[in-house]
Amino acid sequence: MAVPIPTRQLFIDGQWTEPALKKRIPIVNPATEQIIGYIPAATSEDVELAVAAARRALARKTDWASAPGAVRAKYLRAIAAKITERKQELAKLEAIDCGKPLEEAAWDIDDVAGCFEYYADLAEGLDAKQKAPVSLPMDTFKSYVLKEPIGVVGLITPWNYPLLMATWKVAPALAAGCAAILKPSELSSITCLELADVCQEVGLPPGVLNILTGLGPEAGAPLASHPHVDKIAFTGSTATGSKIMTAAAQLVKPVSLELGGKSPIVVFEDVDLDKAAEWTIFGCFWTNGQICSATSRLLVHESIAAEFLDKLVKWVKNIKISDPLEEGCRLGPVVCEGQYEKVLKLISTAKSEGATILCGGARPEHLKKGFFIEPTIITDVTTSMQIWREEVFGPVLCVKTFSTEDEAIELANDTHYGLGAAVISNDLERCERFTKAFQAGIVWVNCSQPCFCQAPWGGNKRSGFGRELGEWGLDNYLSVKQITQYISDEPWGWYKSPSKL
Repeated sequence: MAVPIPTRQLFIDGQWTEPALKKRIPIVNPATEQIIGYIPAATSEDVELAVAAARRALARKTDWASAPGAVRAKYLRAIAAKITERKQELAKLEAIDCGKPLEEAAWDIDDVAGCFEYYADLAEGLDAKQKAPVSLPMDTFKSYVLKEPIGVVGLITPWNYPLLMATWKVAPALAAGCAAILKPSELSSITCLELADVCQEVGLPPGVLNILTGLGPEAGAPLASHPHVDKIAFTGSTATGSKIMTAAAQLVKPVSLELGGKSPIVVFEDVDLDKAAEWTIFGCFWTNGQICSATSRLLVHESIAAEFLDKLVKWVKNIKISDPLEEGCRLGPVVCEGQYEKVLKLISTAKSEGATILCGGARPEHLKKGFFIEPTIITDVTTSMQIWREEVFGPVLCVKTFSTEDEAIELANDTHYGLGAAVISNDLERCERFTKAFQAGIVWVNCSQPCFCQAPWGGNKRSGFGRELGEWGLDNYLSVKQITQYISDEPWGWYKSPSKL
């Protein structure tokens, strides 16, 4: 049964607003390659309207920025409740928009509601933390700290977790008392526009959240460089992150960046091979392989390599590849034709450079339409190969063996990126050595990819900086103000008083 796609406009100042240039962008279902609807295409003119609306919302201090955290929490909980109420519909829209399996999309929607609930709790807790005293060495002064919303924030989000990645930014930004402008990826914006509908339904004050769909150069770039946007938070490619950082630098504007990755997973010889195999494929093929934190570089101990790879191939061949709405689907299409062609080219280049395609590497034979790619395992890889060094953002796992812990650490850290890393071993002391040695912002022990909104998320090196989620995510949108008061009745006495001359 066809899933109806709502026809929406831009969401500015609490109202549906037609784009200034009246342009729209087609929505392509990656499983069928069919156009299933259109989203509005914002341009710099619309960015101006959204920024003005956000600044007005901040100026009305009593209903948002300066309101008690409990007031903001009430809205965040109302949003969470509506998201849960509409879970089935939102999951289907997510699946047909970005290609992820329906069961996975439903899991995402649960996480969206949970994230709004979590930041509602933190918004309430913020009031109690205000005026936190600072211990001083002089009893003639007292000092305390205020945490204030940083202002108007631009939130630019990716297409692999459309509503969830938006929520990772929107929920803490609103909890902090900021006004926000969300610019989701043009490749998967449907559910972000439905978030606007939810916000309107719960009566979120106008201008507090504005949602602009459109192309990066036409909508994202003017948002990133706008002088009245106080901060940019971006998740996406390292190349785009660098451009955003450059634009923000002209105005000394703070940014937080969650960028690409080429994360390692290290498997030792003392493990249960089936358990390790499942975590290895989950770490790389979850979300159709389109995860910034994908553990897409497998380092396996040489003594078990042949047996482990044999297990991996059996597990991979058991993955159901189908239309995302089919029951039991575990791998859907990549998001668009451009991504499909990019992934296949990277696989082809690896083969031409001398690597072996152990399994996969092509379109599944039973699927003649859609941007489907078989889960792919590549062996005989050298560290200089493009497939080993560059982020693929598709269902591709490349493999190397190692003999010692030192060699495994050297191979794991030999990358420009530093987002995630995983180690699988029954020796917990060894695991602890690896957690310390990995140059990454997130480390998984005996698993890969679990993510909880209570724990910090972010990377090192070219994977970006700043942390989302947890209390760290809220701090992203708060400015710290120091207040110091002189409390003595005595004059300061540094200068000679004129009255005593």
